[in-house]
Amino acid sequence: QIQVVESGGGAVQAGGSLRLSCQASGMIFAGYHVAWFRQTPGKEREGVSCASWSRGTPDYADSVKGRFTISRDNAQNTSYLQMNSLKSEDTAMYYCAAGFTSNFLCPLAVNEYRHWGQGTQVTVSS
Repeated sequence: QIQVVESGGGAVQAGGSLRLSCQASGMIFAGYHVAWFRQTPGKEREGVSCASWSRGTPDYADSVKGRFTISRDNAQNTSYLQMNSLKSEDTAMYYCAAGFTSNFLCPLAVNEYRHWGQGTQVTVSS
């Protein structure tokens, strides 16, 4: 059974940092794209960052470029999202997702990911 579990969320002041972790099991993690999404009440889930199975250049939403860094450790079936210089608008529920496409580039689209975690809340106070 494939499972994806996020951790590391919490409350932080603006300008602070958090590192989210995503632990996957039941899959050959190295063969999957992994992505982070976020969602606030009443809004659609949006892509934040993704890392390809092909180890190509990660992709980032414009709103987080230069502040967030995605990484993956295939030996540990884990992905991380390092979030620096956090802003109040980064407040959201953050979700990790894993999915496979044959494309070398990872997509930042919700419908491309089949396996999702339950989310971890990030709250940034100004």
